[in-house]
Formats: sequence, structure tokens, C-alpha cells
Amino acid sequence: MAEFIPVETFDIVIFGATGDLTQRKLLPALYHRWLDGQIPADSRILGSARSEMSQEAFQAFAKSACKDGSGADWDEAQWTEFAALLSYHGMDATAANAPWDELKAALSGVPGRPCIFYLATAPRLYVSICQALGKAGLNSPDARVVLEKPIGTDLASAKAINDGVAAVFEEKAVYRIDHYLGKETVQNLMVLRFANALFEPVWSRAEVDHVQITVSESLGVDQRADYYDSSGALRDMVQNHMLQLLCLTAMEPPGSMHENDVRTEKIKVLHALRRFTPQEAKEKTVRAQYTSGLVEGKAVPGYLEALSADTPSKTETFVAVLAEIDNWRWAGVPFYLRTGKRMRERKSEIVIQFKPAPHSIFGDIGTAVNRLVIRLQPKEAVRLYIQIKEPGPGGLRVKSLPLDLSYAENFTTRYPDAYERLLMDVVRGNLSLFMRRDEVEAAWRWVDDLINAWTELDEPLDTYPAGSNGPSSADFLLRREGRAWWETNI
Repeated sequence: MAEFIPVETFDIVIFGATGDLTQRKLLPALYHRWLDGQIPADSRILGSARSEMSQEAFQAFAKSACKDGSGADWDEAQWTEFAALLSYHGMDATAANAPWDELKAALSGVPGRPCIFYLATAPRLYVSICQALGKAGLNSPDARVVLEKPIGTDLASAKAINDGVAAVFEEKAVYRIDHYLGKETVQNLMVLRFANALFEPVWSRAEVDHVQITVSESLGVDQRADYYDSSGALRDMVQNHMLQLLCLTAMEPPGSMHENDVRTEKIKVLHALRRFTPQEAKEKTVRAQYTSGLVEGKAVPGYLEALSADTPSKTETFVAVLAEIDNWRWAGVPFYLRTGKRMRERKSEIVIQFKPAPHSIFGDIGTAVNRLVIRLQPKEAVRLYIQIKEPGPGGLRVKSLPLDLSYAENFTTRYPDAYERLLMDVVRGNLSLFMRRDEVEAAWRWVDDLINAWTELDEPLDTYPAGSNGPSSADFLLRREGRAWWETNI
């Protein structure tokens, strides 16, 4: 059984309290931490949004959200105690006449405790909300602000947001959240690398043939179509989630798990990423858009059919990138990144493929390679594929089978999801799983270069049918080097 250590008493104000993120993730996360005894009973959870809502209505809204995420484990008595922590303060946080005095009064009376402002709002509101918090005197030394991704839409807008927030809050009080960094298997990646002497000697260009990072989604854009059309797969997934996974896979061993040691090593990877010229973008990247197709036996429309406007869109729903890291550890090792909407299955995984043995004494039957497959979702697991002799008479047969660590099978108790863990880290003041501003800006600098190269090329998008593994051009990206995407399910 996992041991859950209580955090200190805290206040949290969620701006955008009636939105989808709060309903699906934040309220259930806080409720589950309450159930496991991590949240003290004198903590306070304040919701704020533009909607007019009574305290009772907000508590009913929160109850529905938490109950949906609890299933058969619902406990009415526990809910009643948790509901006592909840209150609601309706206001438009960006309005000149917003009643900040009322919110400040609601937070008064208990100085010295951490006060967390979670901005579950559109990123364009981050600076104005932070400025309003500063004017209201709510940016005390105990205050912390949490920013959801995306931080901007390019390097210039990311810098503007970072500058605006920095005018109110010190960097040590700013928590830029990427929920992928809170996943068990993402954190386990660091433990695998740096707590096992088995892996470090082979974790480099000397023994690694290539790395694949895949984040595929079976869902389409649906109600997010018009928002997504201004973003695309590169901005929506690669700039944050996938580059974070790449950094953790490729970074040098930090001196310690201290927040700045870890984040400094990650940013070194971003600085070492090779930039794209238009010609390199043509040869080493793929952009595509899904068309109609079958997903789990059901016909679904294409991307263009989901948009409200009839004009053609050049927004990509799929990206594959051959990324290269110009440093001593990884020179010459390709990192293949792939993400897309309406793919055959929902999965996120990292595959480390090692080089084959220099000589096979078994002939052709012994030429398979070792792979370390780290599955983030679904069915979190770590598998190391090795070669063994297949039992039985009739000659020697070599088979590739995994040493298997399945989280579901080895850890039968429920463990906290990403938002639960990250919210508790905010309370503790632990910044190690959050992005520093220079890290965000370095990621945007690389992404902006690729977008500019695509713009200069001005080539049409590839297409792929919904329910597939993406366009054939993404397969060719690997096939021309004698490689292939790893598709075996866990």
C-alpha cells in the first residue's frame, strides 16, 4: 500500500471553476486526495467563474464531478465533509469592477498558509488575472500561481505571458503545469535510468539505435474543432507533452532531484535540438490531416467536416518528426516523434530500441533487437524485450519476449493520477515537475523554426483515414533507414 503523507493546510482558488478542466480533473483530484487523508480539514477550496451560482449549486456541480470519477467507491459521509471545504465566488476576473475585495476577505484570517491560484482559463487571460491579483494585494510571499498549457501560441506570445506574470509573481511562485510530467511511468523513467546501473552504460549513441515517442489519440477534434484549427498538432502536443518526454529520455543525469538540477538538464536538451531549414523540414517531417474513416467499427467524419467554416484548412492533425540532438551522448541517434488525432488507438509510449548484437552465432534466428517499451497510457507498464530460447524439441528457436512490469498487476491499490500528484506538489512548493520559463521559451523557439520552415515550403498536407496509424509518408520516414514504427500492443 502506498503511504500518503498529508500536506500542510492550504487555500486554493480555481479561476474557471465551472469549466471542463475543473469538472473533469481538478475537483476529482482534490476529492481523491481528501479521501486518502492528504488534505487537512481546515483547508479551503474556492471556485471562481463568470457564472452566477450559489454556494449550494457549486457544491452540487462539484459533487457531480467527483461522483463521476469515483464510481462504486462513493462515500456520502466523506463527501459531506469534503463539501464543507468548498465555496464559490462568482465574478469576471478581468473586469475593472470585479469584487476582488470579497475574494480577499474570504481568504483572510489565516496568514502564512500557502495560497494557490489555479488559472484554469484561456491563456490569453493569464496576465490580466495576475495583474488583478497583484492590484488586490493577493500576491503575497505565500501565494503561488498555476498556469495550464499552452503558454502562448509562439515564442513572442509565450514571452509576453511570462513577462506579464513575472511582473506580479516571482519565478519560484509560478507553476507551469504539464500533466504528462505527473504520470507514474514518466517519473519512473527517471528511476529506471538513474537508479539502475544496468541502463546508464547503454543509454547513449554507443548502444541505442533510435528512440520513438508516440502520443496517439483515437478521438477527433469534435467540439474543440474551431479552437484546434488555430493550434494544430505541433503546438497542441509536440511543443509541450512530447518535448517534455524527449527531454526526460535524453537528459544527462542531474546532480540531484532538486528542482533546478532537473530542469537545467532538461533545458540543455532543448538547446541541443537541431533546428530545421526548409529542406530539412521537407525530408524529416510529415504533416497530415485525417479524413473520414472507421474508428472501432463506427464511421466518423473527417477533420474538415468538423469545422464550422467551409474554407479549406491547412491545420495539421498529425505530425511525425525526425528530431536530432547535437551533443556527445546522442549525436547520430534519431528521435522519432509521432502524434495524431483519430488514430487507430489511444496510446502514449516511449520505445528505446537498442542496436543489435555485433555478431549472431545463431544465424538469422538470433538477429532480433532489445527494446525498452515504456507505456504511459493506457495500461501503464514497462517492458524490456529480450531474446530467449523457445522451449521444446526440434532445434534451437529464438523468441523475443518481454520482462514485464504492469502497474495494474503489480500495484493493486489505486495510485494518484497526474493532477492529484501535481496539485500536492504545488502545495509542498516542489517545482521539479513544472516547467521553468526558459524551458517553455526554448521549446517554442524550436517549434517556431519548424513552423517557419513549413510556411516557407508551403506544401499541401498529406491525409490519412480516421482509424489508421497515420499517413504512409510517416512510415517512409523510418523505412528509408531500415526501421519501422513499433506497433505491438501492451
